[in-house]
Amino acid sequence: MGPAFRCPLRAAKTTLMLAPLPTSFDYHPPTEPWLSVLYADDDILVVDKPSGLLSVAGKDPALADCIAARAAARYPGARIVHRLDKDTSGLMVLGLSRRAISGLGIQFEKRQTKKLYIARVFGEIAEASGRVDLPLAVDWEHKPRQRVDFEHGRPAQTDWQVLDREPGVTRVALVPRTGRTHQLRVHMQAIGHPILGDAFYADGEALAAASRLQLHATELSFTHPGTGKPCDFVSAPAF
Repeated sequence: MGPAFRCPLRAAKTTLMLAPLPTSFDYHPPTEPWLSVLYADDDILVVDKPSGLLSVAGKDPALADCIAARAAARYPGARIVHRLDKDTSGLMVLGLSRRAISGLGIQFEKRQTKKLYIARVFGEIAEASGRVDLPLAVDWEHKPRQRVDFEHGRPAQTDWQVLDREPGVTRVALVPRTGRTHQLRVHMQAIGHPILGDAFYADGEALAAASRLQLHATELSFTHPGTGKPCDFVSAPAF
């Protein structure tokens, strides 16, 4: 493991100096493919979520289209047991039976699943690997953004490893050791390498460098709630 990044400042919290969030939510989810199914049996459904599609519906009826609704339309009884951000793409597993919904929910709650993400971040990271260990909390003045907060934040750790470097950009593998909202996005921004195309936590060249958030849930491992056997799924990013 490489260096652990901790903020040397004494301030209780840090505020991201980013552009104001839009006041309206312009939602145009992708329709092709409508639902990318990688695997299904009597208990579980594994899908590859596209960037731009919500995991669950929002309160506004205009935000009804989501993975949960699309899955339930094709697989009655399908239920969400974890989420990905709207702009993050990649692997999700849903429960199709009561035992699966309960069993998977417990695995995610107790951090018994394994998740690996691929991201392209702004700048060239010099080190080969490391861990970001910075507590996170809601940025109440700029919800739904999150922020590093040493006074009120909850512990959060992310392991990272460099996969490739290109001029001005680094491709990294990210493993969240905790499950805080926007954790990977805030942690990479906090160490000076925001994820490309991140409308919440990047600006300037980093924001303009990609038309979508360059973050993909590429590997997902868990125990099958029906058979007890290990399940490992892989999805390659489109970037």
